Amino acid sequence: MYDLDDLLERTSRTYALTIPFLPEPTRHEVAIAYLMMRVVDTFEDAETWSTAARCEALDAFGRLIHFEADPDLAETQAFAARLDANPPSSHAGYQELLHELPGLLADLATVGRAQRDRIVLYTQKMIDGMKETLRVSERRDGAIVIESLAELRDYCYFVAGLVGEMLTELMLLDAEQLLPAAASLRAKARLFGEALQLTNILKDSGVDAKEGRSFLKDAARRSEAFELARSDLRTAAEYIDTLQKHGAPVGYLGFTAFPVKLAIATLRQVEAKGPGHKISRDDVARALLELQSALDTNARPVPEIDGI
Repeated sequence: MYDLDDLLERTSRTYALTIPFLPEPTRHEVAIAYLMMRVVDTFEDAETWSTAARCEALDAFGRLIHFEADPDLAETQAFAARLDANPPSSHAGYQELLHELPGLLADLATVGRAQRDRIVLYTQKMIDGMKETLRVSERRDGAIVIESLAELRDYCYFVAGLVGEMLTELMLLDAEQLLPAAASLRAKARLFGEALQLTNILKDSGVDAKEGRSFLKDAARRSEAFELARSDLRTAAEYIDTLQKHGAPVGYLGFTAFPVKLAIATLRQVEAKGPGHKISRDDVARALLELQSALDTNARPVPEIDGI
């Protein structure tokens, strides 16, 4: 039985914590957008499938999301049934999401047209980027191997930077007081997403190497990635400061600030102790309390950025 909040809990860690900060209707829109992009990521990451099968699934999903008034539920149900028969993922939550695709697309049809257009636009951009990543990987014996900083940044854009852009567009549509800051927010949105993705890559580099993915092939690349992550996190904090300065709903500040606070703490942990080290539950709880205090007093949400 389709349940948006349940699917969010079953498929996300960070987003399940941050989306509840948002006011409606942005909360509903962002939850749908996250799940749409999770579908794309699940197809790209289907390790038991061939590159051709992954690209075919990405194309099929792309066709389904481009509808005028209502989705083709019969075709969506048939697609979901094929995915049940040949699962792309062993993750129970991801597979449940694919099973519930008809409900997700029906939900997408209920949001405002401008908001839906943005969600579809950026989901399609992610599909196109993931397909390009898969094609490059196939030429490199099926492994995801990043050979330059420019390639690393392109990858981060496809999986996270464009998410930052999409979320910015949704907030601009839903909170008109932010329109005077639109140019500034749009200029920083890509780097906001890049900051979070780079932090995850640095944290997970040991596991990635064991599974045949190479994002940081040597110490020099790793050092470059750390410096870029720090720079991007500073840009992300500036983005949040801009939201606050222009009277964004307090939930927008919580939604954007919490993952940045966690990323800063994670980056420090990984830099001090090496890949694989995560922040503790106590660290997460402490960051949440600090953020809530800042939101209650209209203080700067991410003051610790000055120390990285």
